[in-house]
Amino acid sequence: MQNIIIEKPYQFVPPHRGTWWPAIIQRFNLYGIYLRKYEGVASYEVRYPERLKESLDAGRGVLLAPNHSRVSDPLVLGFLAREVDCNLYSMASWHLFNQGWLKAWAIHIMGGFSVYREGTDRKSIATAIDVMVEADRPLVLFPEGSTTRTNDHLHSLLDGVAFIARSAAKRREKEGRGATVIHPIGIKYHFQGDIEATLKPVLHELEFRLGWRTLEELPLLERIERIGEGLFCLEEIRYFGHPRNPVDMEARTRELIDQILHPLEREWLQEPGEGNVLPRIKALRSRMLPDMIAGKVSPEERARRWMQLEDIYVAQQISCYVANYVRDYPSIDRLLETVERYEEDLKDATTHHGMLHVVIEVDHPIAVGTERRPKAEQDPLMVELRKRLQTMLTGLGQESKLYAPA
Repeated sequence: MQNIIIEKPYQFVPPHRGTWWPAIIQRFNLYGIYLRKYEGVASYEVRYPERLKESLDAGRGVLLAPNHSRVSDPLVLGFLAREVDCNLYSMASWHLFNQGWLKAWAIHIMGGFSVYREGTDRKSIATAIDVMVEADRPLVLFPEGSTTRTNDHLHSLLDGVAFIARSAAKRREKEGRGATVIHPIGIKYHFQGDIEATLKPVLHELEFRLGWRTLEELPLLERIERIGEGLFCLEEIRYFGHPRNPVDMEARTRELIDQILHPLEREWLQEPGEGNVLPRIKALRSRMLPDMIAGKVSPEERARRWMQLEDIYVAQQISCYVANYVRDYPSIDRLLETVERYEEDLKDATTHHGMLHVVIEVDHPIAVGTERRPKAEQDPLMVELRKRLQTMLTGLGQESKLYAPA
């Protein structure tokens, strides 16, 4: 399990509002250097930056809502900021501020502020609304809530984006500050290297970890699918005791997630949950962690809860897999990110292979009204945001090269 849960009292980290350090970092392209060295992002392209520039020039309160397939996404948005000559504010998970002083400092001075995902963080929400009302910089919120590693597929969106945008719109209207908008941002990574030469050594290592004979004689696509099936069956055996029906992968994934979460939800929340996994996970962690952080549990109980937190993490990772993701459109980009996901799940680390070209596409603004959210089941603002983002990702995904066996 990656170090995403911090067992100590939460302290809000406010955004740095100065411009000197961001100007230095942009001028010398320090984020570009970092992305090339540590994330393999070698080149970039910004499409339709004038759409964002128009909103900034008009003094609108701007929220940028990108998809979130890679950990490099926040830094990649620096290319967009450089293109339109602005700085950004960004809400970042508190665990990122606990991964070394240099990383915490860099996030802070570039406008990042913390959000506590294991509870209700009113200070962070108020800060997000404030910076949108002031409109000194755009605010970045990732509506998927976590990194997904499925660049062409949009996962469930969190309604907090609409709440923050509407709250800012109401205040801006009351104070006579003008319009509030959301710009959907599509981020797409294209791999420009040799996919066969890149993935074969990784697959060899994964097969070795599974205790398999190396399957060099199989086509790359079949080899990837076999490893995926093997990893999934192992989790089914772990939580069910045996593999399940292999026909309906979507139902199979949903059943495995529920098998993991339902016992925990019955214990901590008194009833099993359903639907979007991230809110369910947040609800569980918010009940389990406070006494651990306060030191009110015995060593045995603390160990038991950490085992439960590991199960919750597994459920979150499983939720990021998309049925037939590679088979439906076998692009080299989908092959690469799928194998990276396998690595992450087996080793809690991913090999960065370089040769990534990132496209950042800016959509037309979505006007944010001041009316209350309708009582209907779906929020029309989030429905529109989802439609816009998925349309962009579908178009960008079709630009990927299809895999052709050597």
